[in-house]
Amino acid sequence: MNDSPVLIDTVLTDTVLTDSLERLADAGLDPADVADVVTRALAEDLADGPDVTTTATISAEQLGRADAVPREAGVVAGLGVAAFVFAMVGEGRVEVELIAADGDIVEPGDVLLSARGPVRDLLTAERTALNLLTHLSGVATATRLWVTAVAASQAQIRDTRKTMPGLRVLEKYAVRCGGGVNHRMSLSDAALIKDNHVAAAVSVTRAFELVKAAAPDLPVEIEVDTVDQCREAIEAGADLILLDNMSRADLTRCVRLASATDPPVRLEASGGLSLDNAAAVAATGVDYLAVGALTHSVKVFDIGLDLVVDPAATGSANL
Repeated sequence: MNDSPVLIDTVLTDTVLTDSLERLADAGLDPADVADVVTRALAEDLADGPDVTTTATISAEQLGRADAVPREAGVVAGLGVAAFVFAMVGEGRVEVELIAADGDIVEPGDVLLSARGPVRDLLTAERTALNLLTHLSGVATATRLWVTAVAASQAQIRDTRKTMPGLRVLEKYAVRCGGGVNHRMSLSDAALIKDNHVAAAVSVTRAFELVKAAAPDLPVEIEVDTVDQCREAIEAGADLILLDNMSRADLTRCVRLASATDPPVRLEASGGLSLDNAAAVAATGVDYLAVGALTHSVKVFDIGLDLVVDPAATGSANL
């Protein structure tokens, strides 16, 4: 199997995909990144040729409509990505109408998108489109639950880099659809000094000094697990402090320390968080709750693809 993306440049210049590409760009996604993900996903299904079952049972002339319909309530994300899958497989033969919008709260039975065209194309695209749509909607739905849990406070829900390989951009997009905010996208767009960095540098202060000397223009976050380390990080000049596995009493103490600075140092709670204790943790006054579970172990959102065959264009492949 060829592991490299297939004809991404050709796909991106194909005029029949213009609408799908514009949808992705309007959503703040790089169409090239999405094309890479979708091409690789389709290659897994089509590495050895076309869909054997579909081509054997459905004629090339058979037309139909496929509606993406949720089986549960939640927040949808990835509709433009799913539409792009249908566009790539259909090569101009499939038209997709987006009925819902990413970030919408949807109910069972709602039609999210409707794809029309050859049934062979619709069924070939089905699993890849649903895999991405259900996963991203699962991320958005989980994020919205956390956002709702802390709604009485000023705290925001943030993701982490604990993302599925190759899906970081899409998963972080889904977090935004759910009302959360993004942490750094990579190891180079912001610095996060963790316990192992502190151990190597001997102290919090020394680690901070080394990072600021190497990357003076980047924001620097320092991970601490005691109130004393928090005090040291504040005195060192940290922009943001990650409070790891602290009790609510210690979180409150750290908030008092950070509030005494001008401007106040921002604080992020991490570790031991759950929907049951999110509100109490947020009530301590921290600015963010870091929730890795938004992406690393999220449950997929149940969406099915309901096919309606055009009775005016029916028949099997053998007719």
